[in-house]
Amino acid sequence: MRNHFFKSLTPSHSPARTTPSHSPARTTPSHGLCESLMEENIEVAETLITKWDSASSSYADITPLFQDDRYEAKQYLKAVKDLQTAMDYFGTEHTNSQHLVRSQRLMQTAMKRLQREFHRILAENRTHLDPESISNRSSRNSVLTGNSDLEDDSEDDLRFANENVSEDERMSRSAIADLKSIAEGMISAGYGKECVKIYTVNRKSIVEEGLYNLGVAKTSYHHVHRMEWEVLEVKIKNWLNAVKIAVKTFFEAEKYLCDRVFWSSASIRESVFSEITKESALTLFGFPEMAVKSKKSPEKIFLILDLYEAIFNLWPDIESMFACESTASVRSLIDHSLTKIAESIRSMLVDFESHIQKDSSRTPVPGGGVHPLTRYVMNYIAFLSDYSGILPGIVADWPLMLHSPLPESFFGGNDSEENPLALRLAWLILVLLSKLDSKAEVYHDAPLSYIFLANNLEYIVVKVRTSNLKSVLGDEWIESHEAKVKQYASSYIRMGWSRVFLSLPENPMAEISPERARKHFHDFNIAFEEAYKHQASWIVMDSKLREHIKITLGKKLGTLYGEFYINYRARLENLYGNDSEVRFAPDDLGNYLSDLLHADGNSGGSVSSTSSLSSSPYHFHGGRHSG
Repeated sequence: MRNHFFKSLTPSHSPARTTPSHSPARTTPSHGLCESLMEENIEVAETLITKWDSASSSYADITPLFQDDRYEAKQYLKAVKDLQTAMDYFGTEHTNSQHLVRSQRLMQTAMKRLQREFHRILAENRTHLDPESISNRSSRNSVLTGNSDLEDDSEDDLRFANENVSEDERMSRSAIADLKSIAEGMISAGYGKECVKIYTVNRKSIVEEGLYNLGVAKTSYHHVHRMEWEVLEVKIKNWLNAVKIAVKTFFEAEKYLCDRVFWSSASIRESVFSEITKESALTLFGFPEMAVKSKKSPEKIFLILDLYEAIFNLWPDIESMFACESTASVRSLIDHSLTKIAESIRSMLVDFESHIQKDSSRTPVPGGGVHPLTRYVMNYIAFLSDYSGILPGIVADWPLMLHSPLPESFFGGNDSEENPLALRLAWLILVLLSKLDSKAEVYHDAPLSYIFLANNLEYIVVKVRTSNLKSVLGDEWIESHEAKVKQYASSYIRMGWSRVFLSLPENPMAEISPERARKHFHDFNIAFEEAYKHQASWIVMDSKLREHIKITLGKKLGTLYGEFYINYRARLENLYGNDSEVRFAPDDLGNYLSDLLHADGNSGGSVSSTSSLSSSPYHFHGGRHSG
């Protein structure tokens, strides 16, 4: 009832420490009663404040005010609040009153005590307020509440005893509640600046120490620019490990603490969080832009993509935490970094395309196997497709500069033209296919050049089908290029076995003279043996494609030769005996064909290109694809 009565009789107070201008004293009965109550407030406050004045009491000097039951601490805070009410009253009614002088002296003593307690709680509870514990609690609360509304953690400390929480969490909650109570008392008394200073110095050092332990430190562009790539690669990987911890643990914990300790003032919450984290955030997020300005070969792109992806994935948390005007420079820096990283990625893709086009290796792959350039480029493109969550945004406003219309097979379906990533990756594959066409010309044997093209295109199709490229390019792209592989296989059969087919009559069941039939068998034997020996070192790398070629060739050859064999074998053996020229049974042909196109299964990968691109076809430096 007394507090309610005070509020109804006293004017609204200001938290400032200065005394308001003098106004005439009033002498009404209610005025006298109010003054009496204010004097009582001062008396009660003086008793408690003096008791806990460490300058005059050895007990107070060594004993914390905020102990386990906190009853005394609550009484102390209430006395400070009532003292503030009395100061407001006498500051308005009697500016020269001894009561006002006395109240101001007591308030100064009380604030010193609260500053001491505030500092002690922060220091002694450092373990209980460590960022990892706080961020875990913050995450749990976010899940439980489903919103970001602030909790009033200091309503009743006794409620902690009934909660199913660990001792560490109970201590953490109690410390936060105590800090919040002290902060509210100091701010309302006009000592917010002192409270904030103690808090920011303590918590800022924790954030800075945490980032330093993660390997995050201030650096300059010139220092980064002079680094060897191997050193910079280690720095980037370390940053990638540190950034999520920094945001989701250190910054998130500080945001959570600020929001609760300074629950009563949104402006103070924002300024305190900014003071604690802004400098560290600028140091942390200033590194990526410096890193991407260094000279890099195209295969370093994956580490740069990891930089972009890390920031992109954390952006919602960053934007939420650093939403206030005082931290706008953090958001601006990160936004600028994303832009510069995206520019670097686009530049590296241009360099990659250029390297494909400039590859000058002229050494034919033995047996027409898969070219190292094909392996390198397709591994590269497949790895790019793993970043399908961020690459579309990076290449969206980056149109292809073409001098002629694209072939219809370039597009992977009706929606491909609307998919910027599909267009970009399909274009890179088209550049590779164009380069492979020119490399096929080094084979002076046309059938072998078709084996080479079939091998390499099949490798490309399989890589697309078995990687994330399938979801990017689509089934229609795969079907279109699979059909092209079969066209190459058909060209190989037609050209590689043309003399064998021509050695047989066009109609194997037509009646011809025995001598002419004998001549066909003779020509067939020579043509078949020559074709078999000539192709003994050729290879088809993919087992399914190899079987497809053998079945297709076997059916075509088996039909022609089998019918001719059945029609003339017996007659020729009766007429010519061992000189009949019938050397192969149809089954023999199948056995011979089964041995073709195997060669050495590793031959396609045993030859290294002389270009810088394909000199290391399986190794990418940095990023999650390194190794």
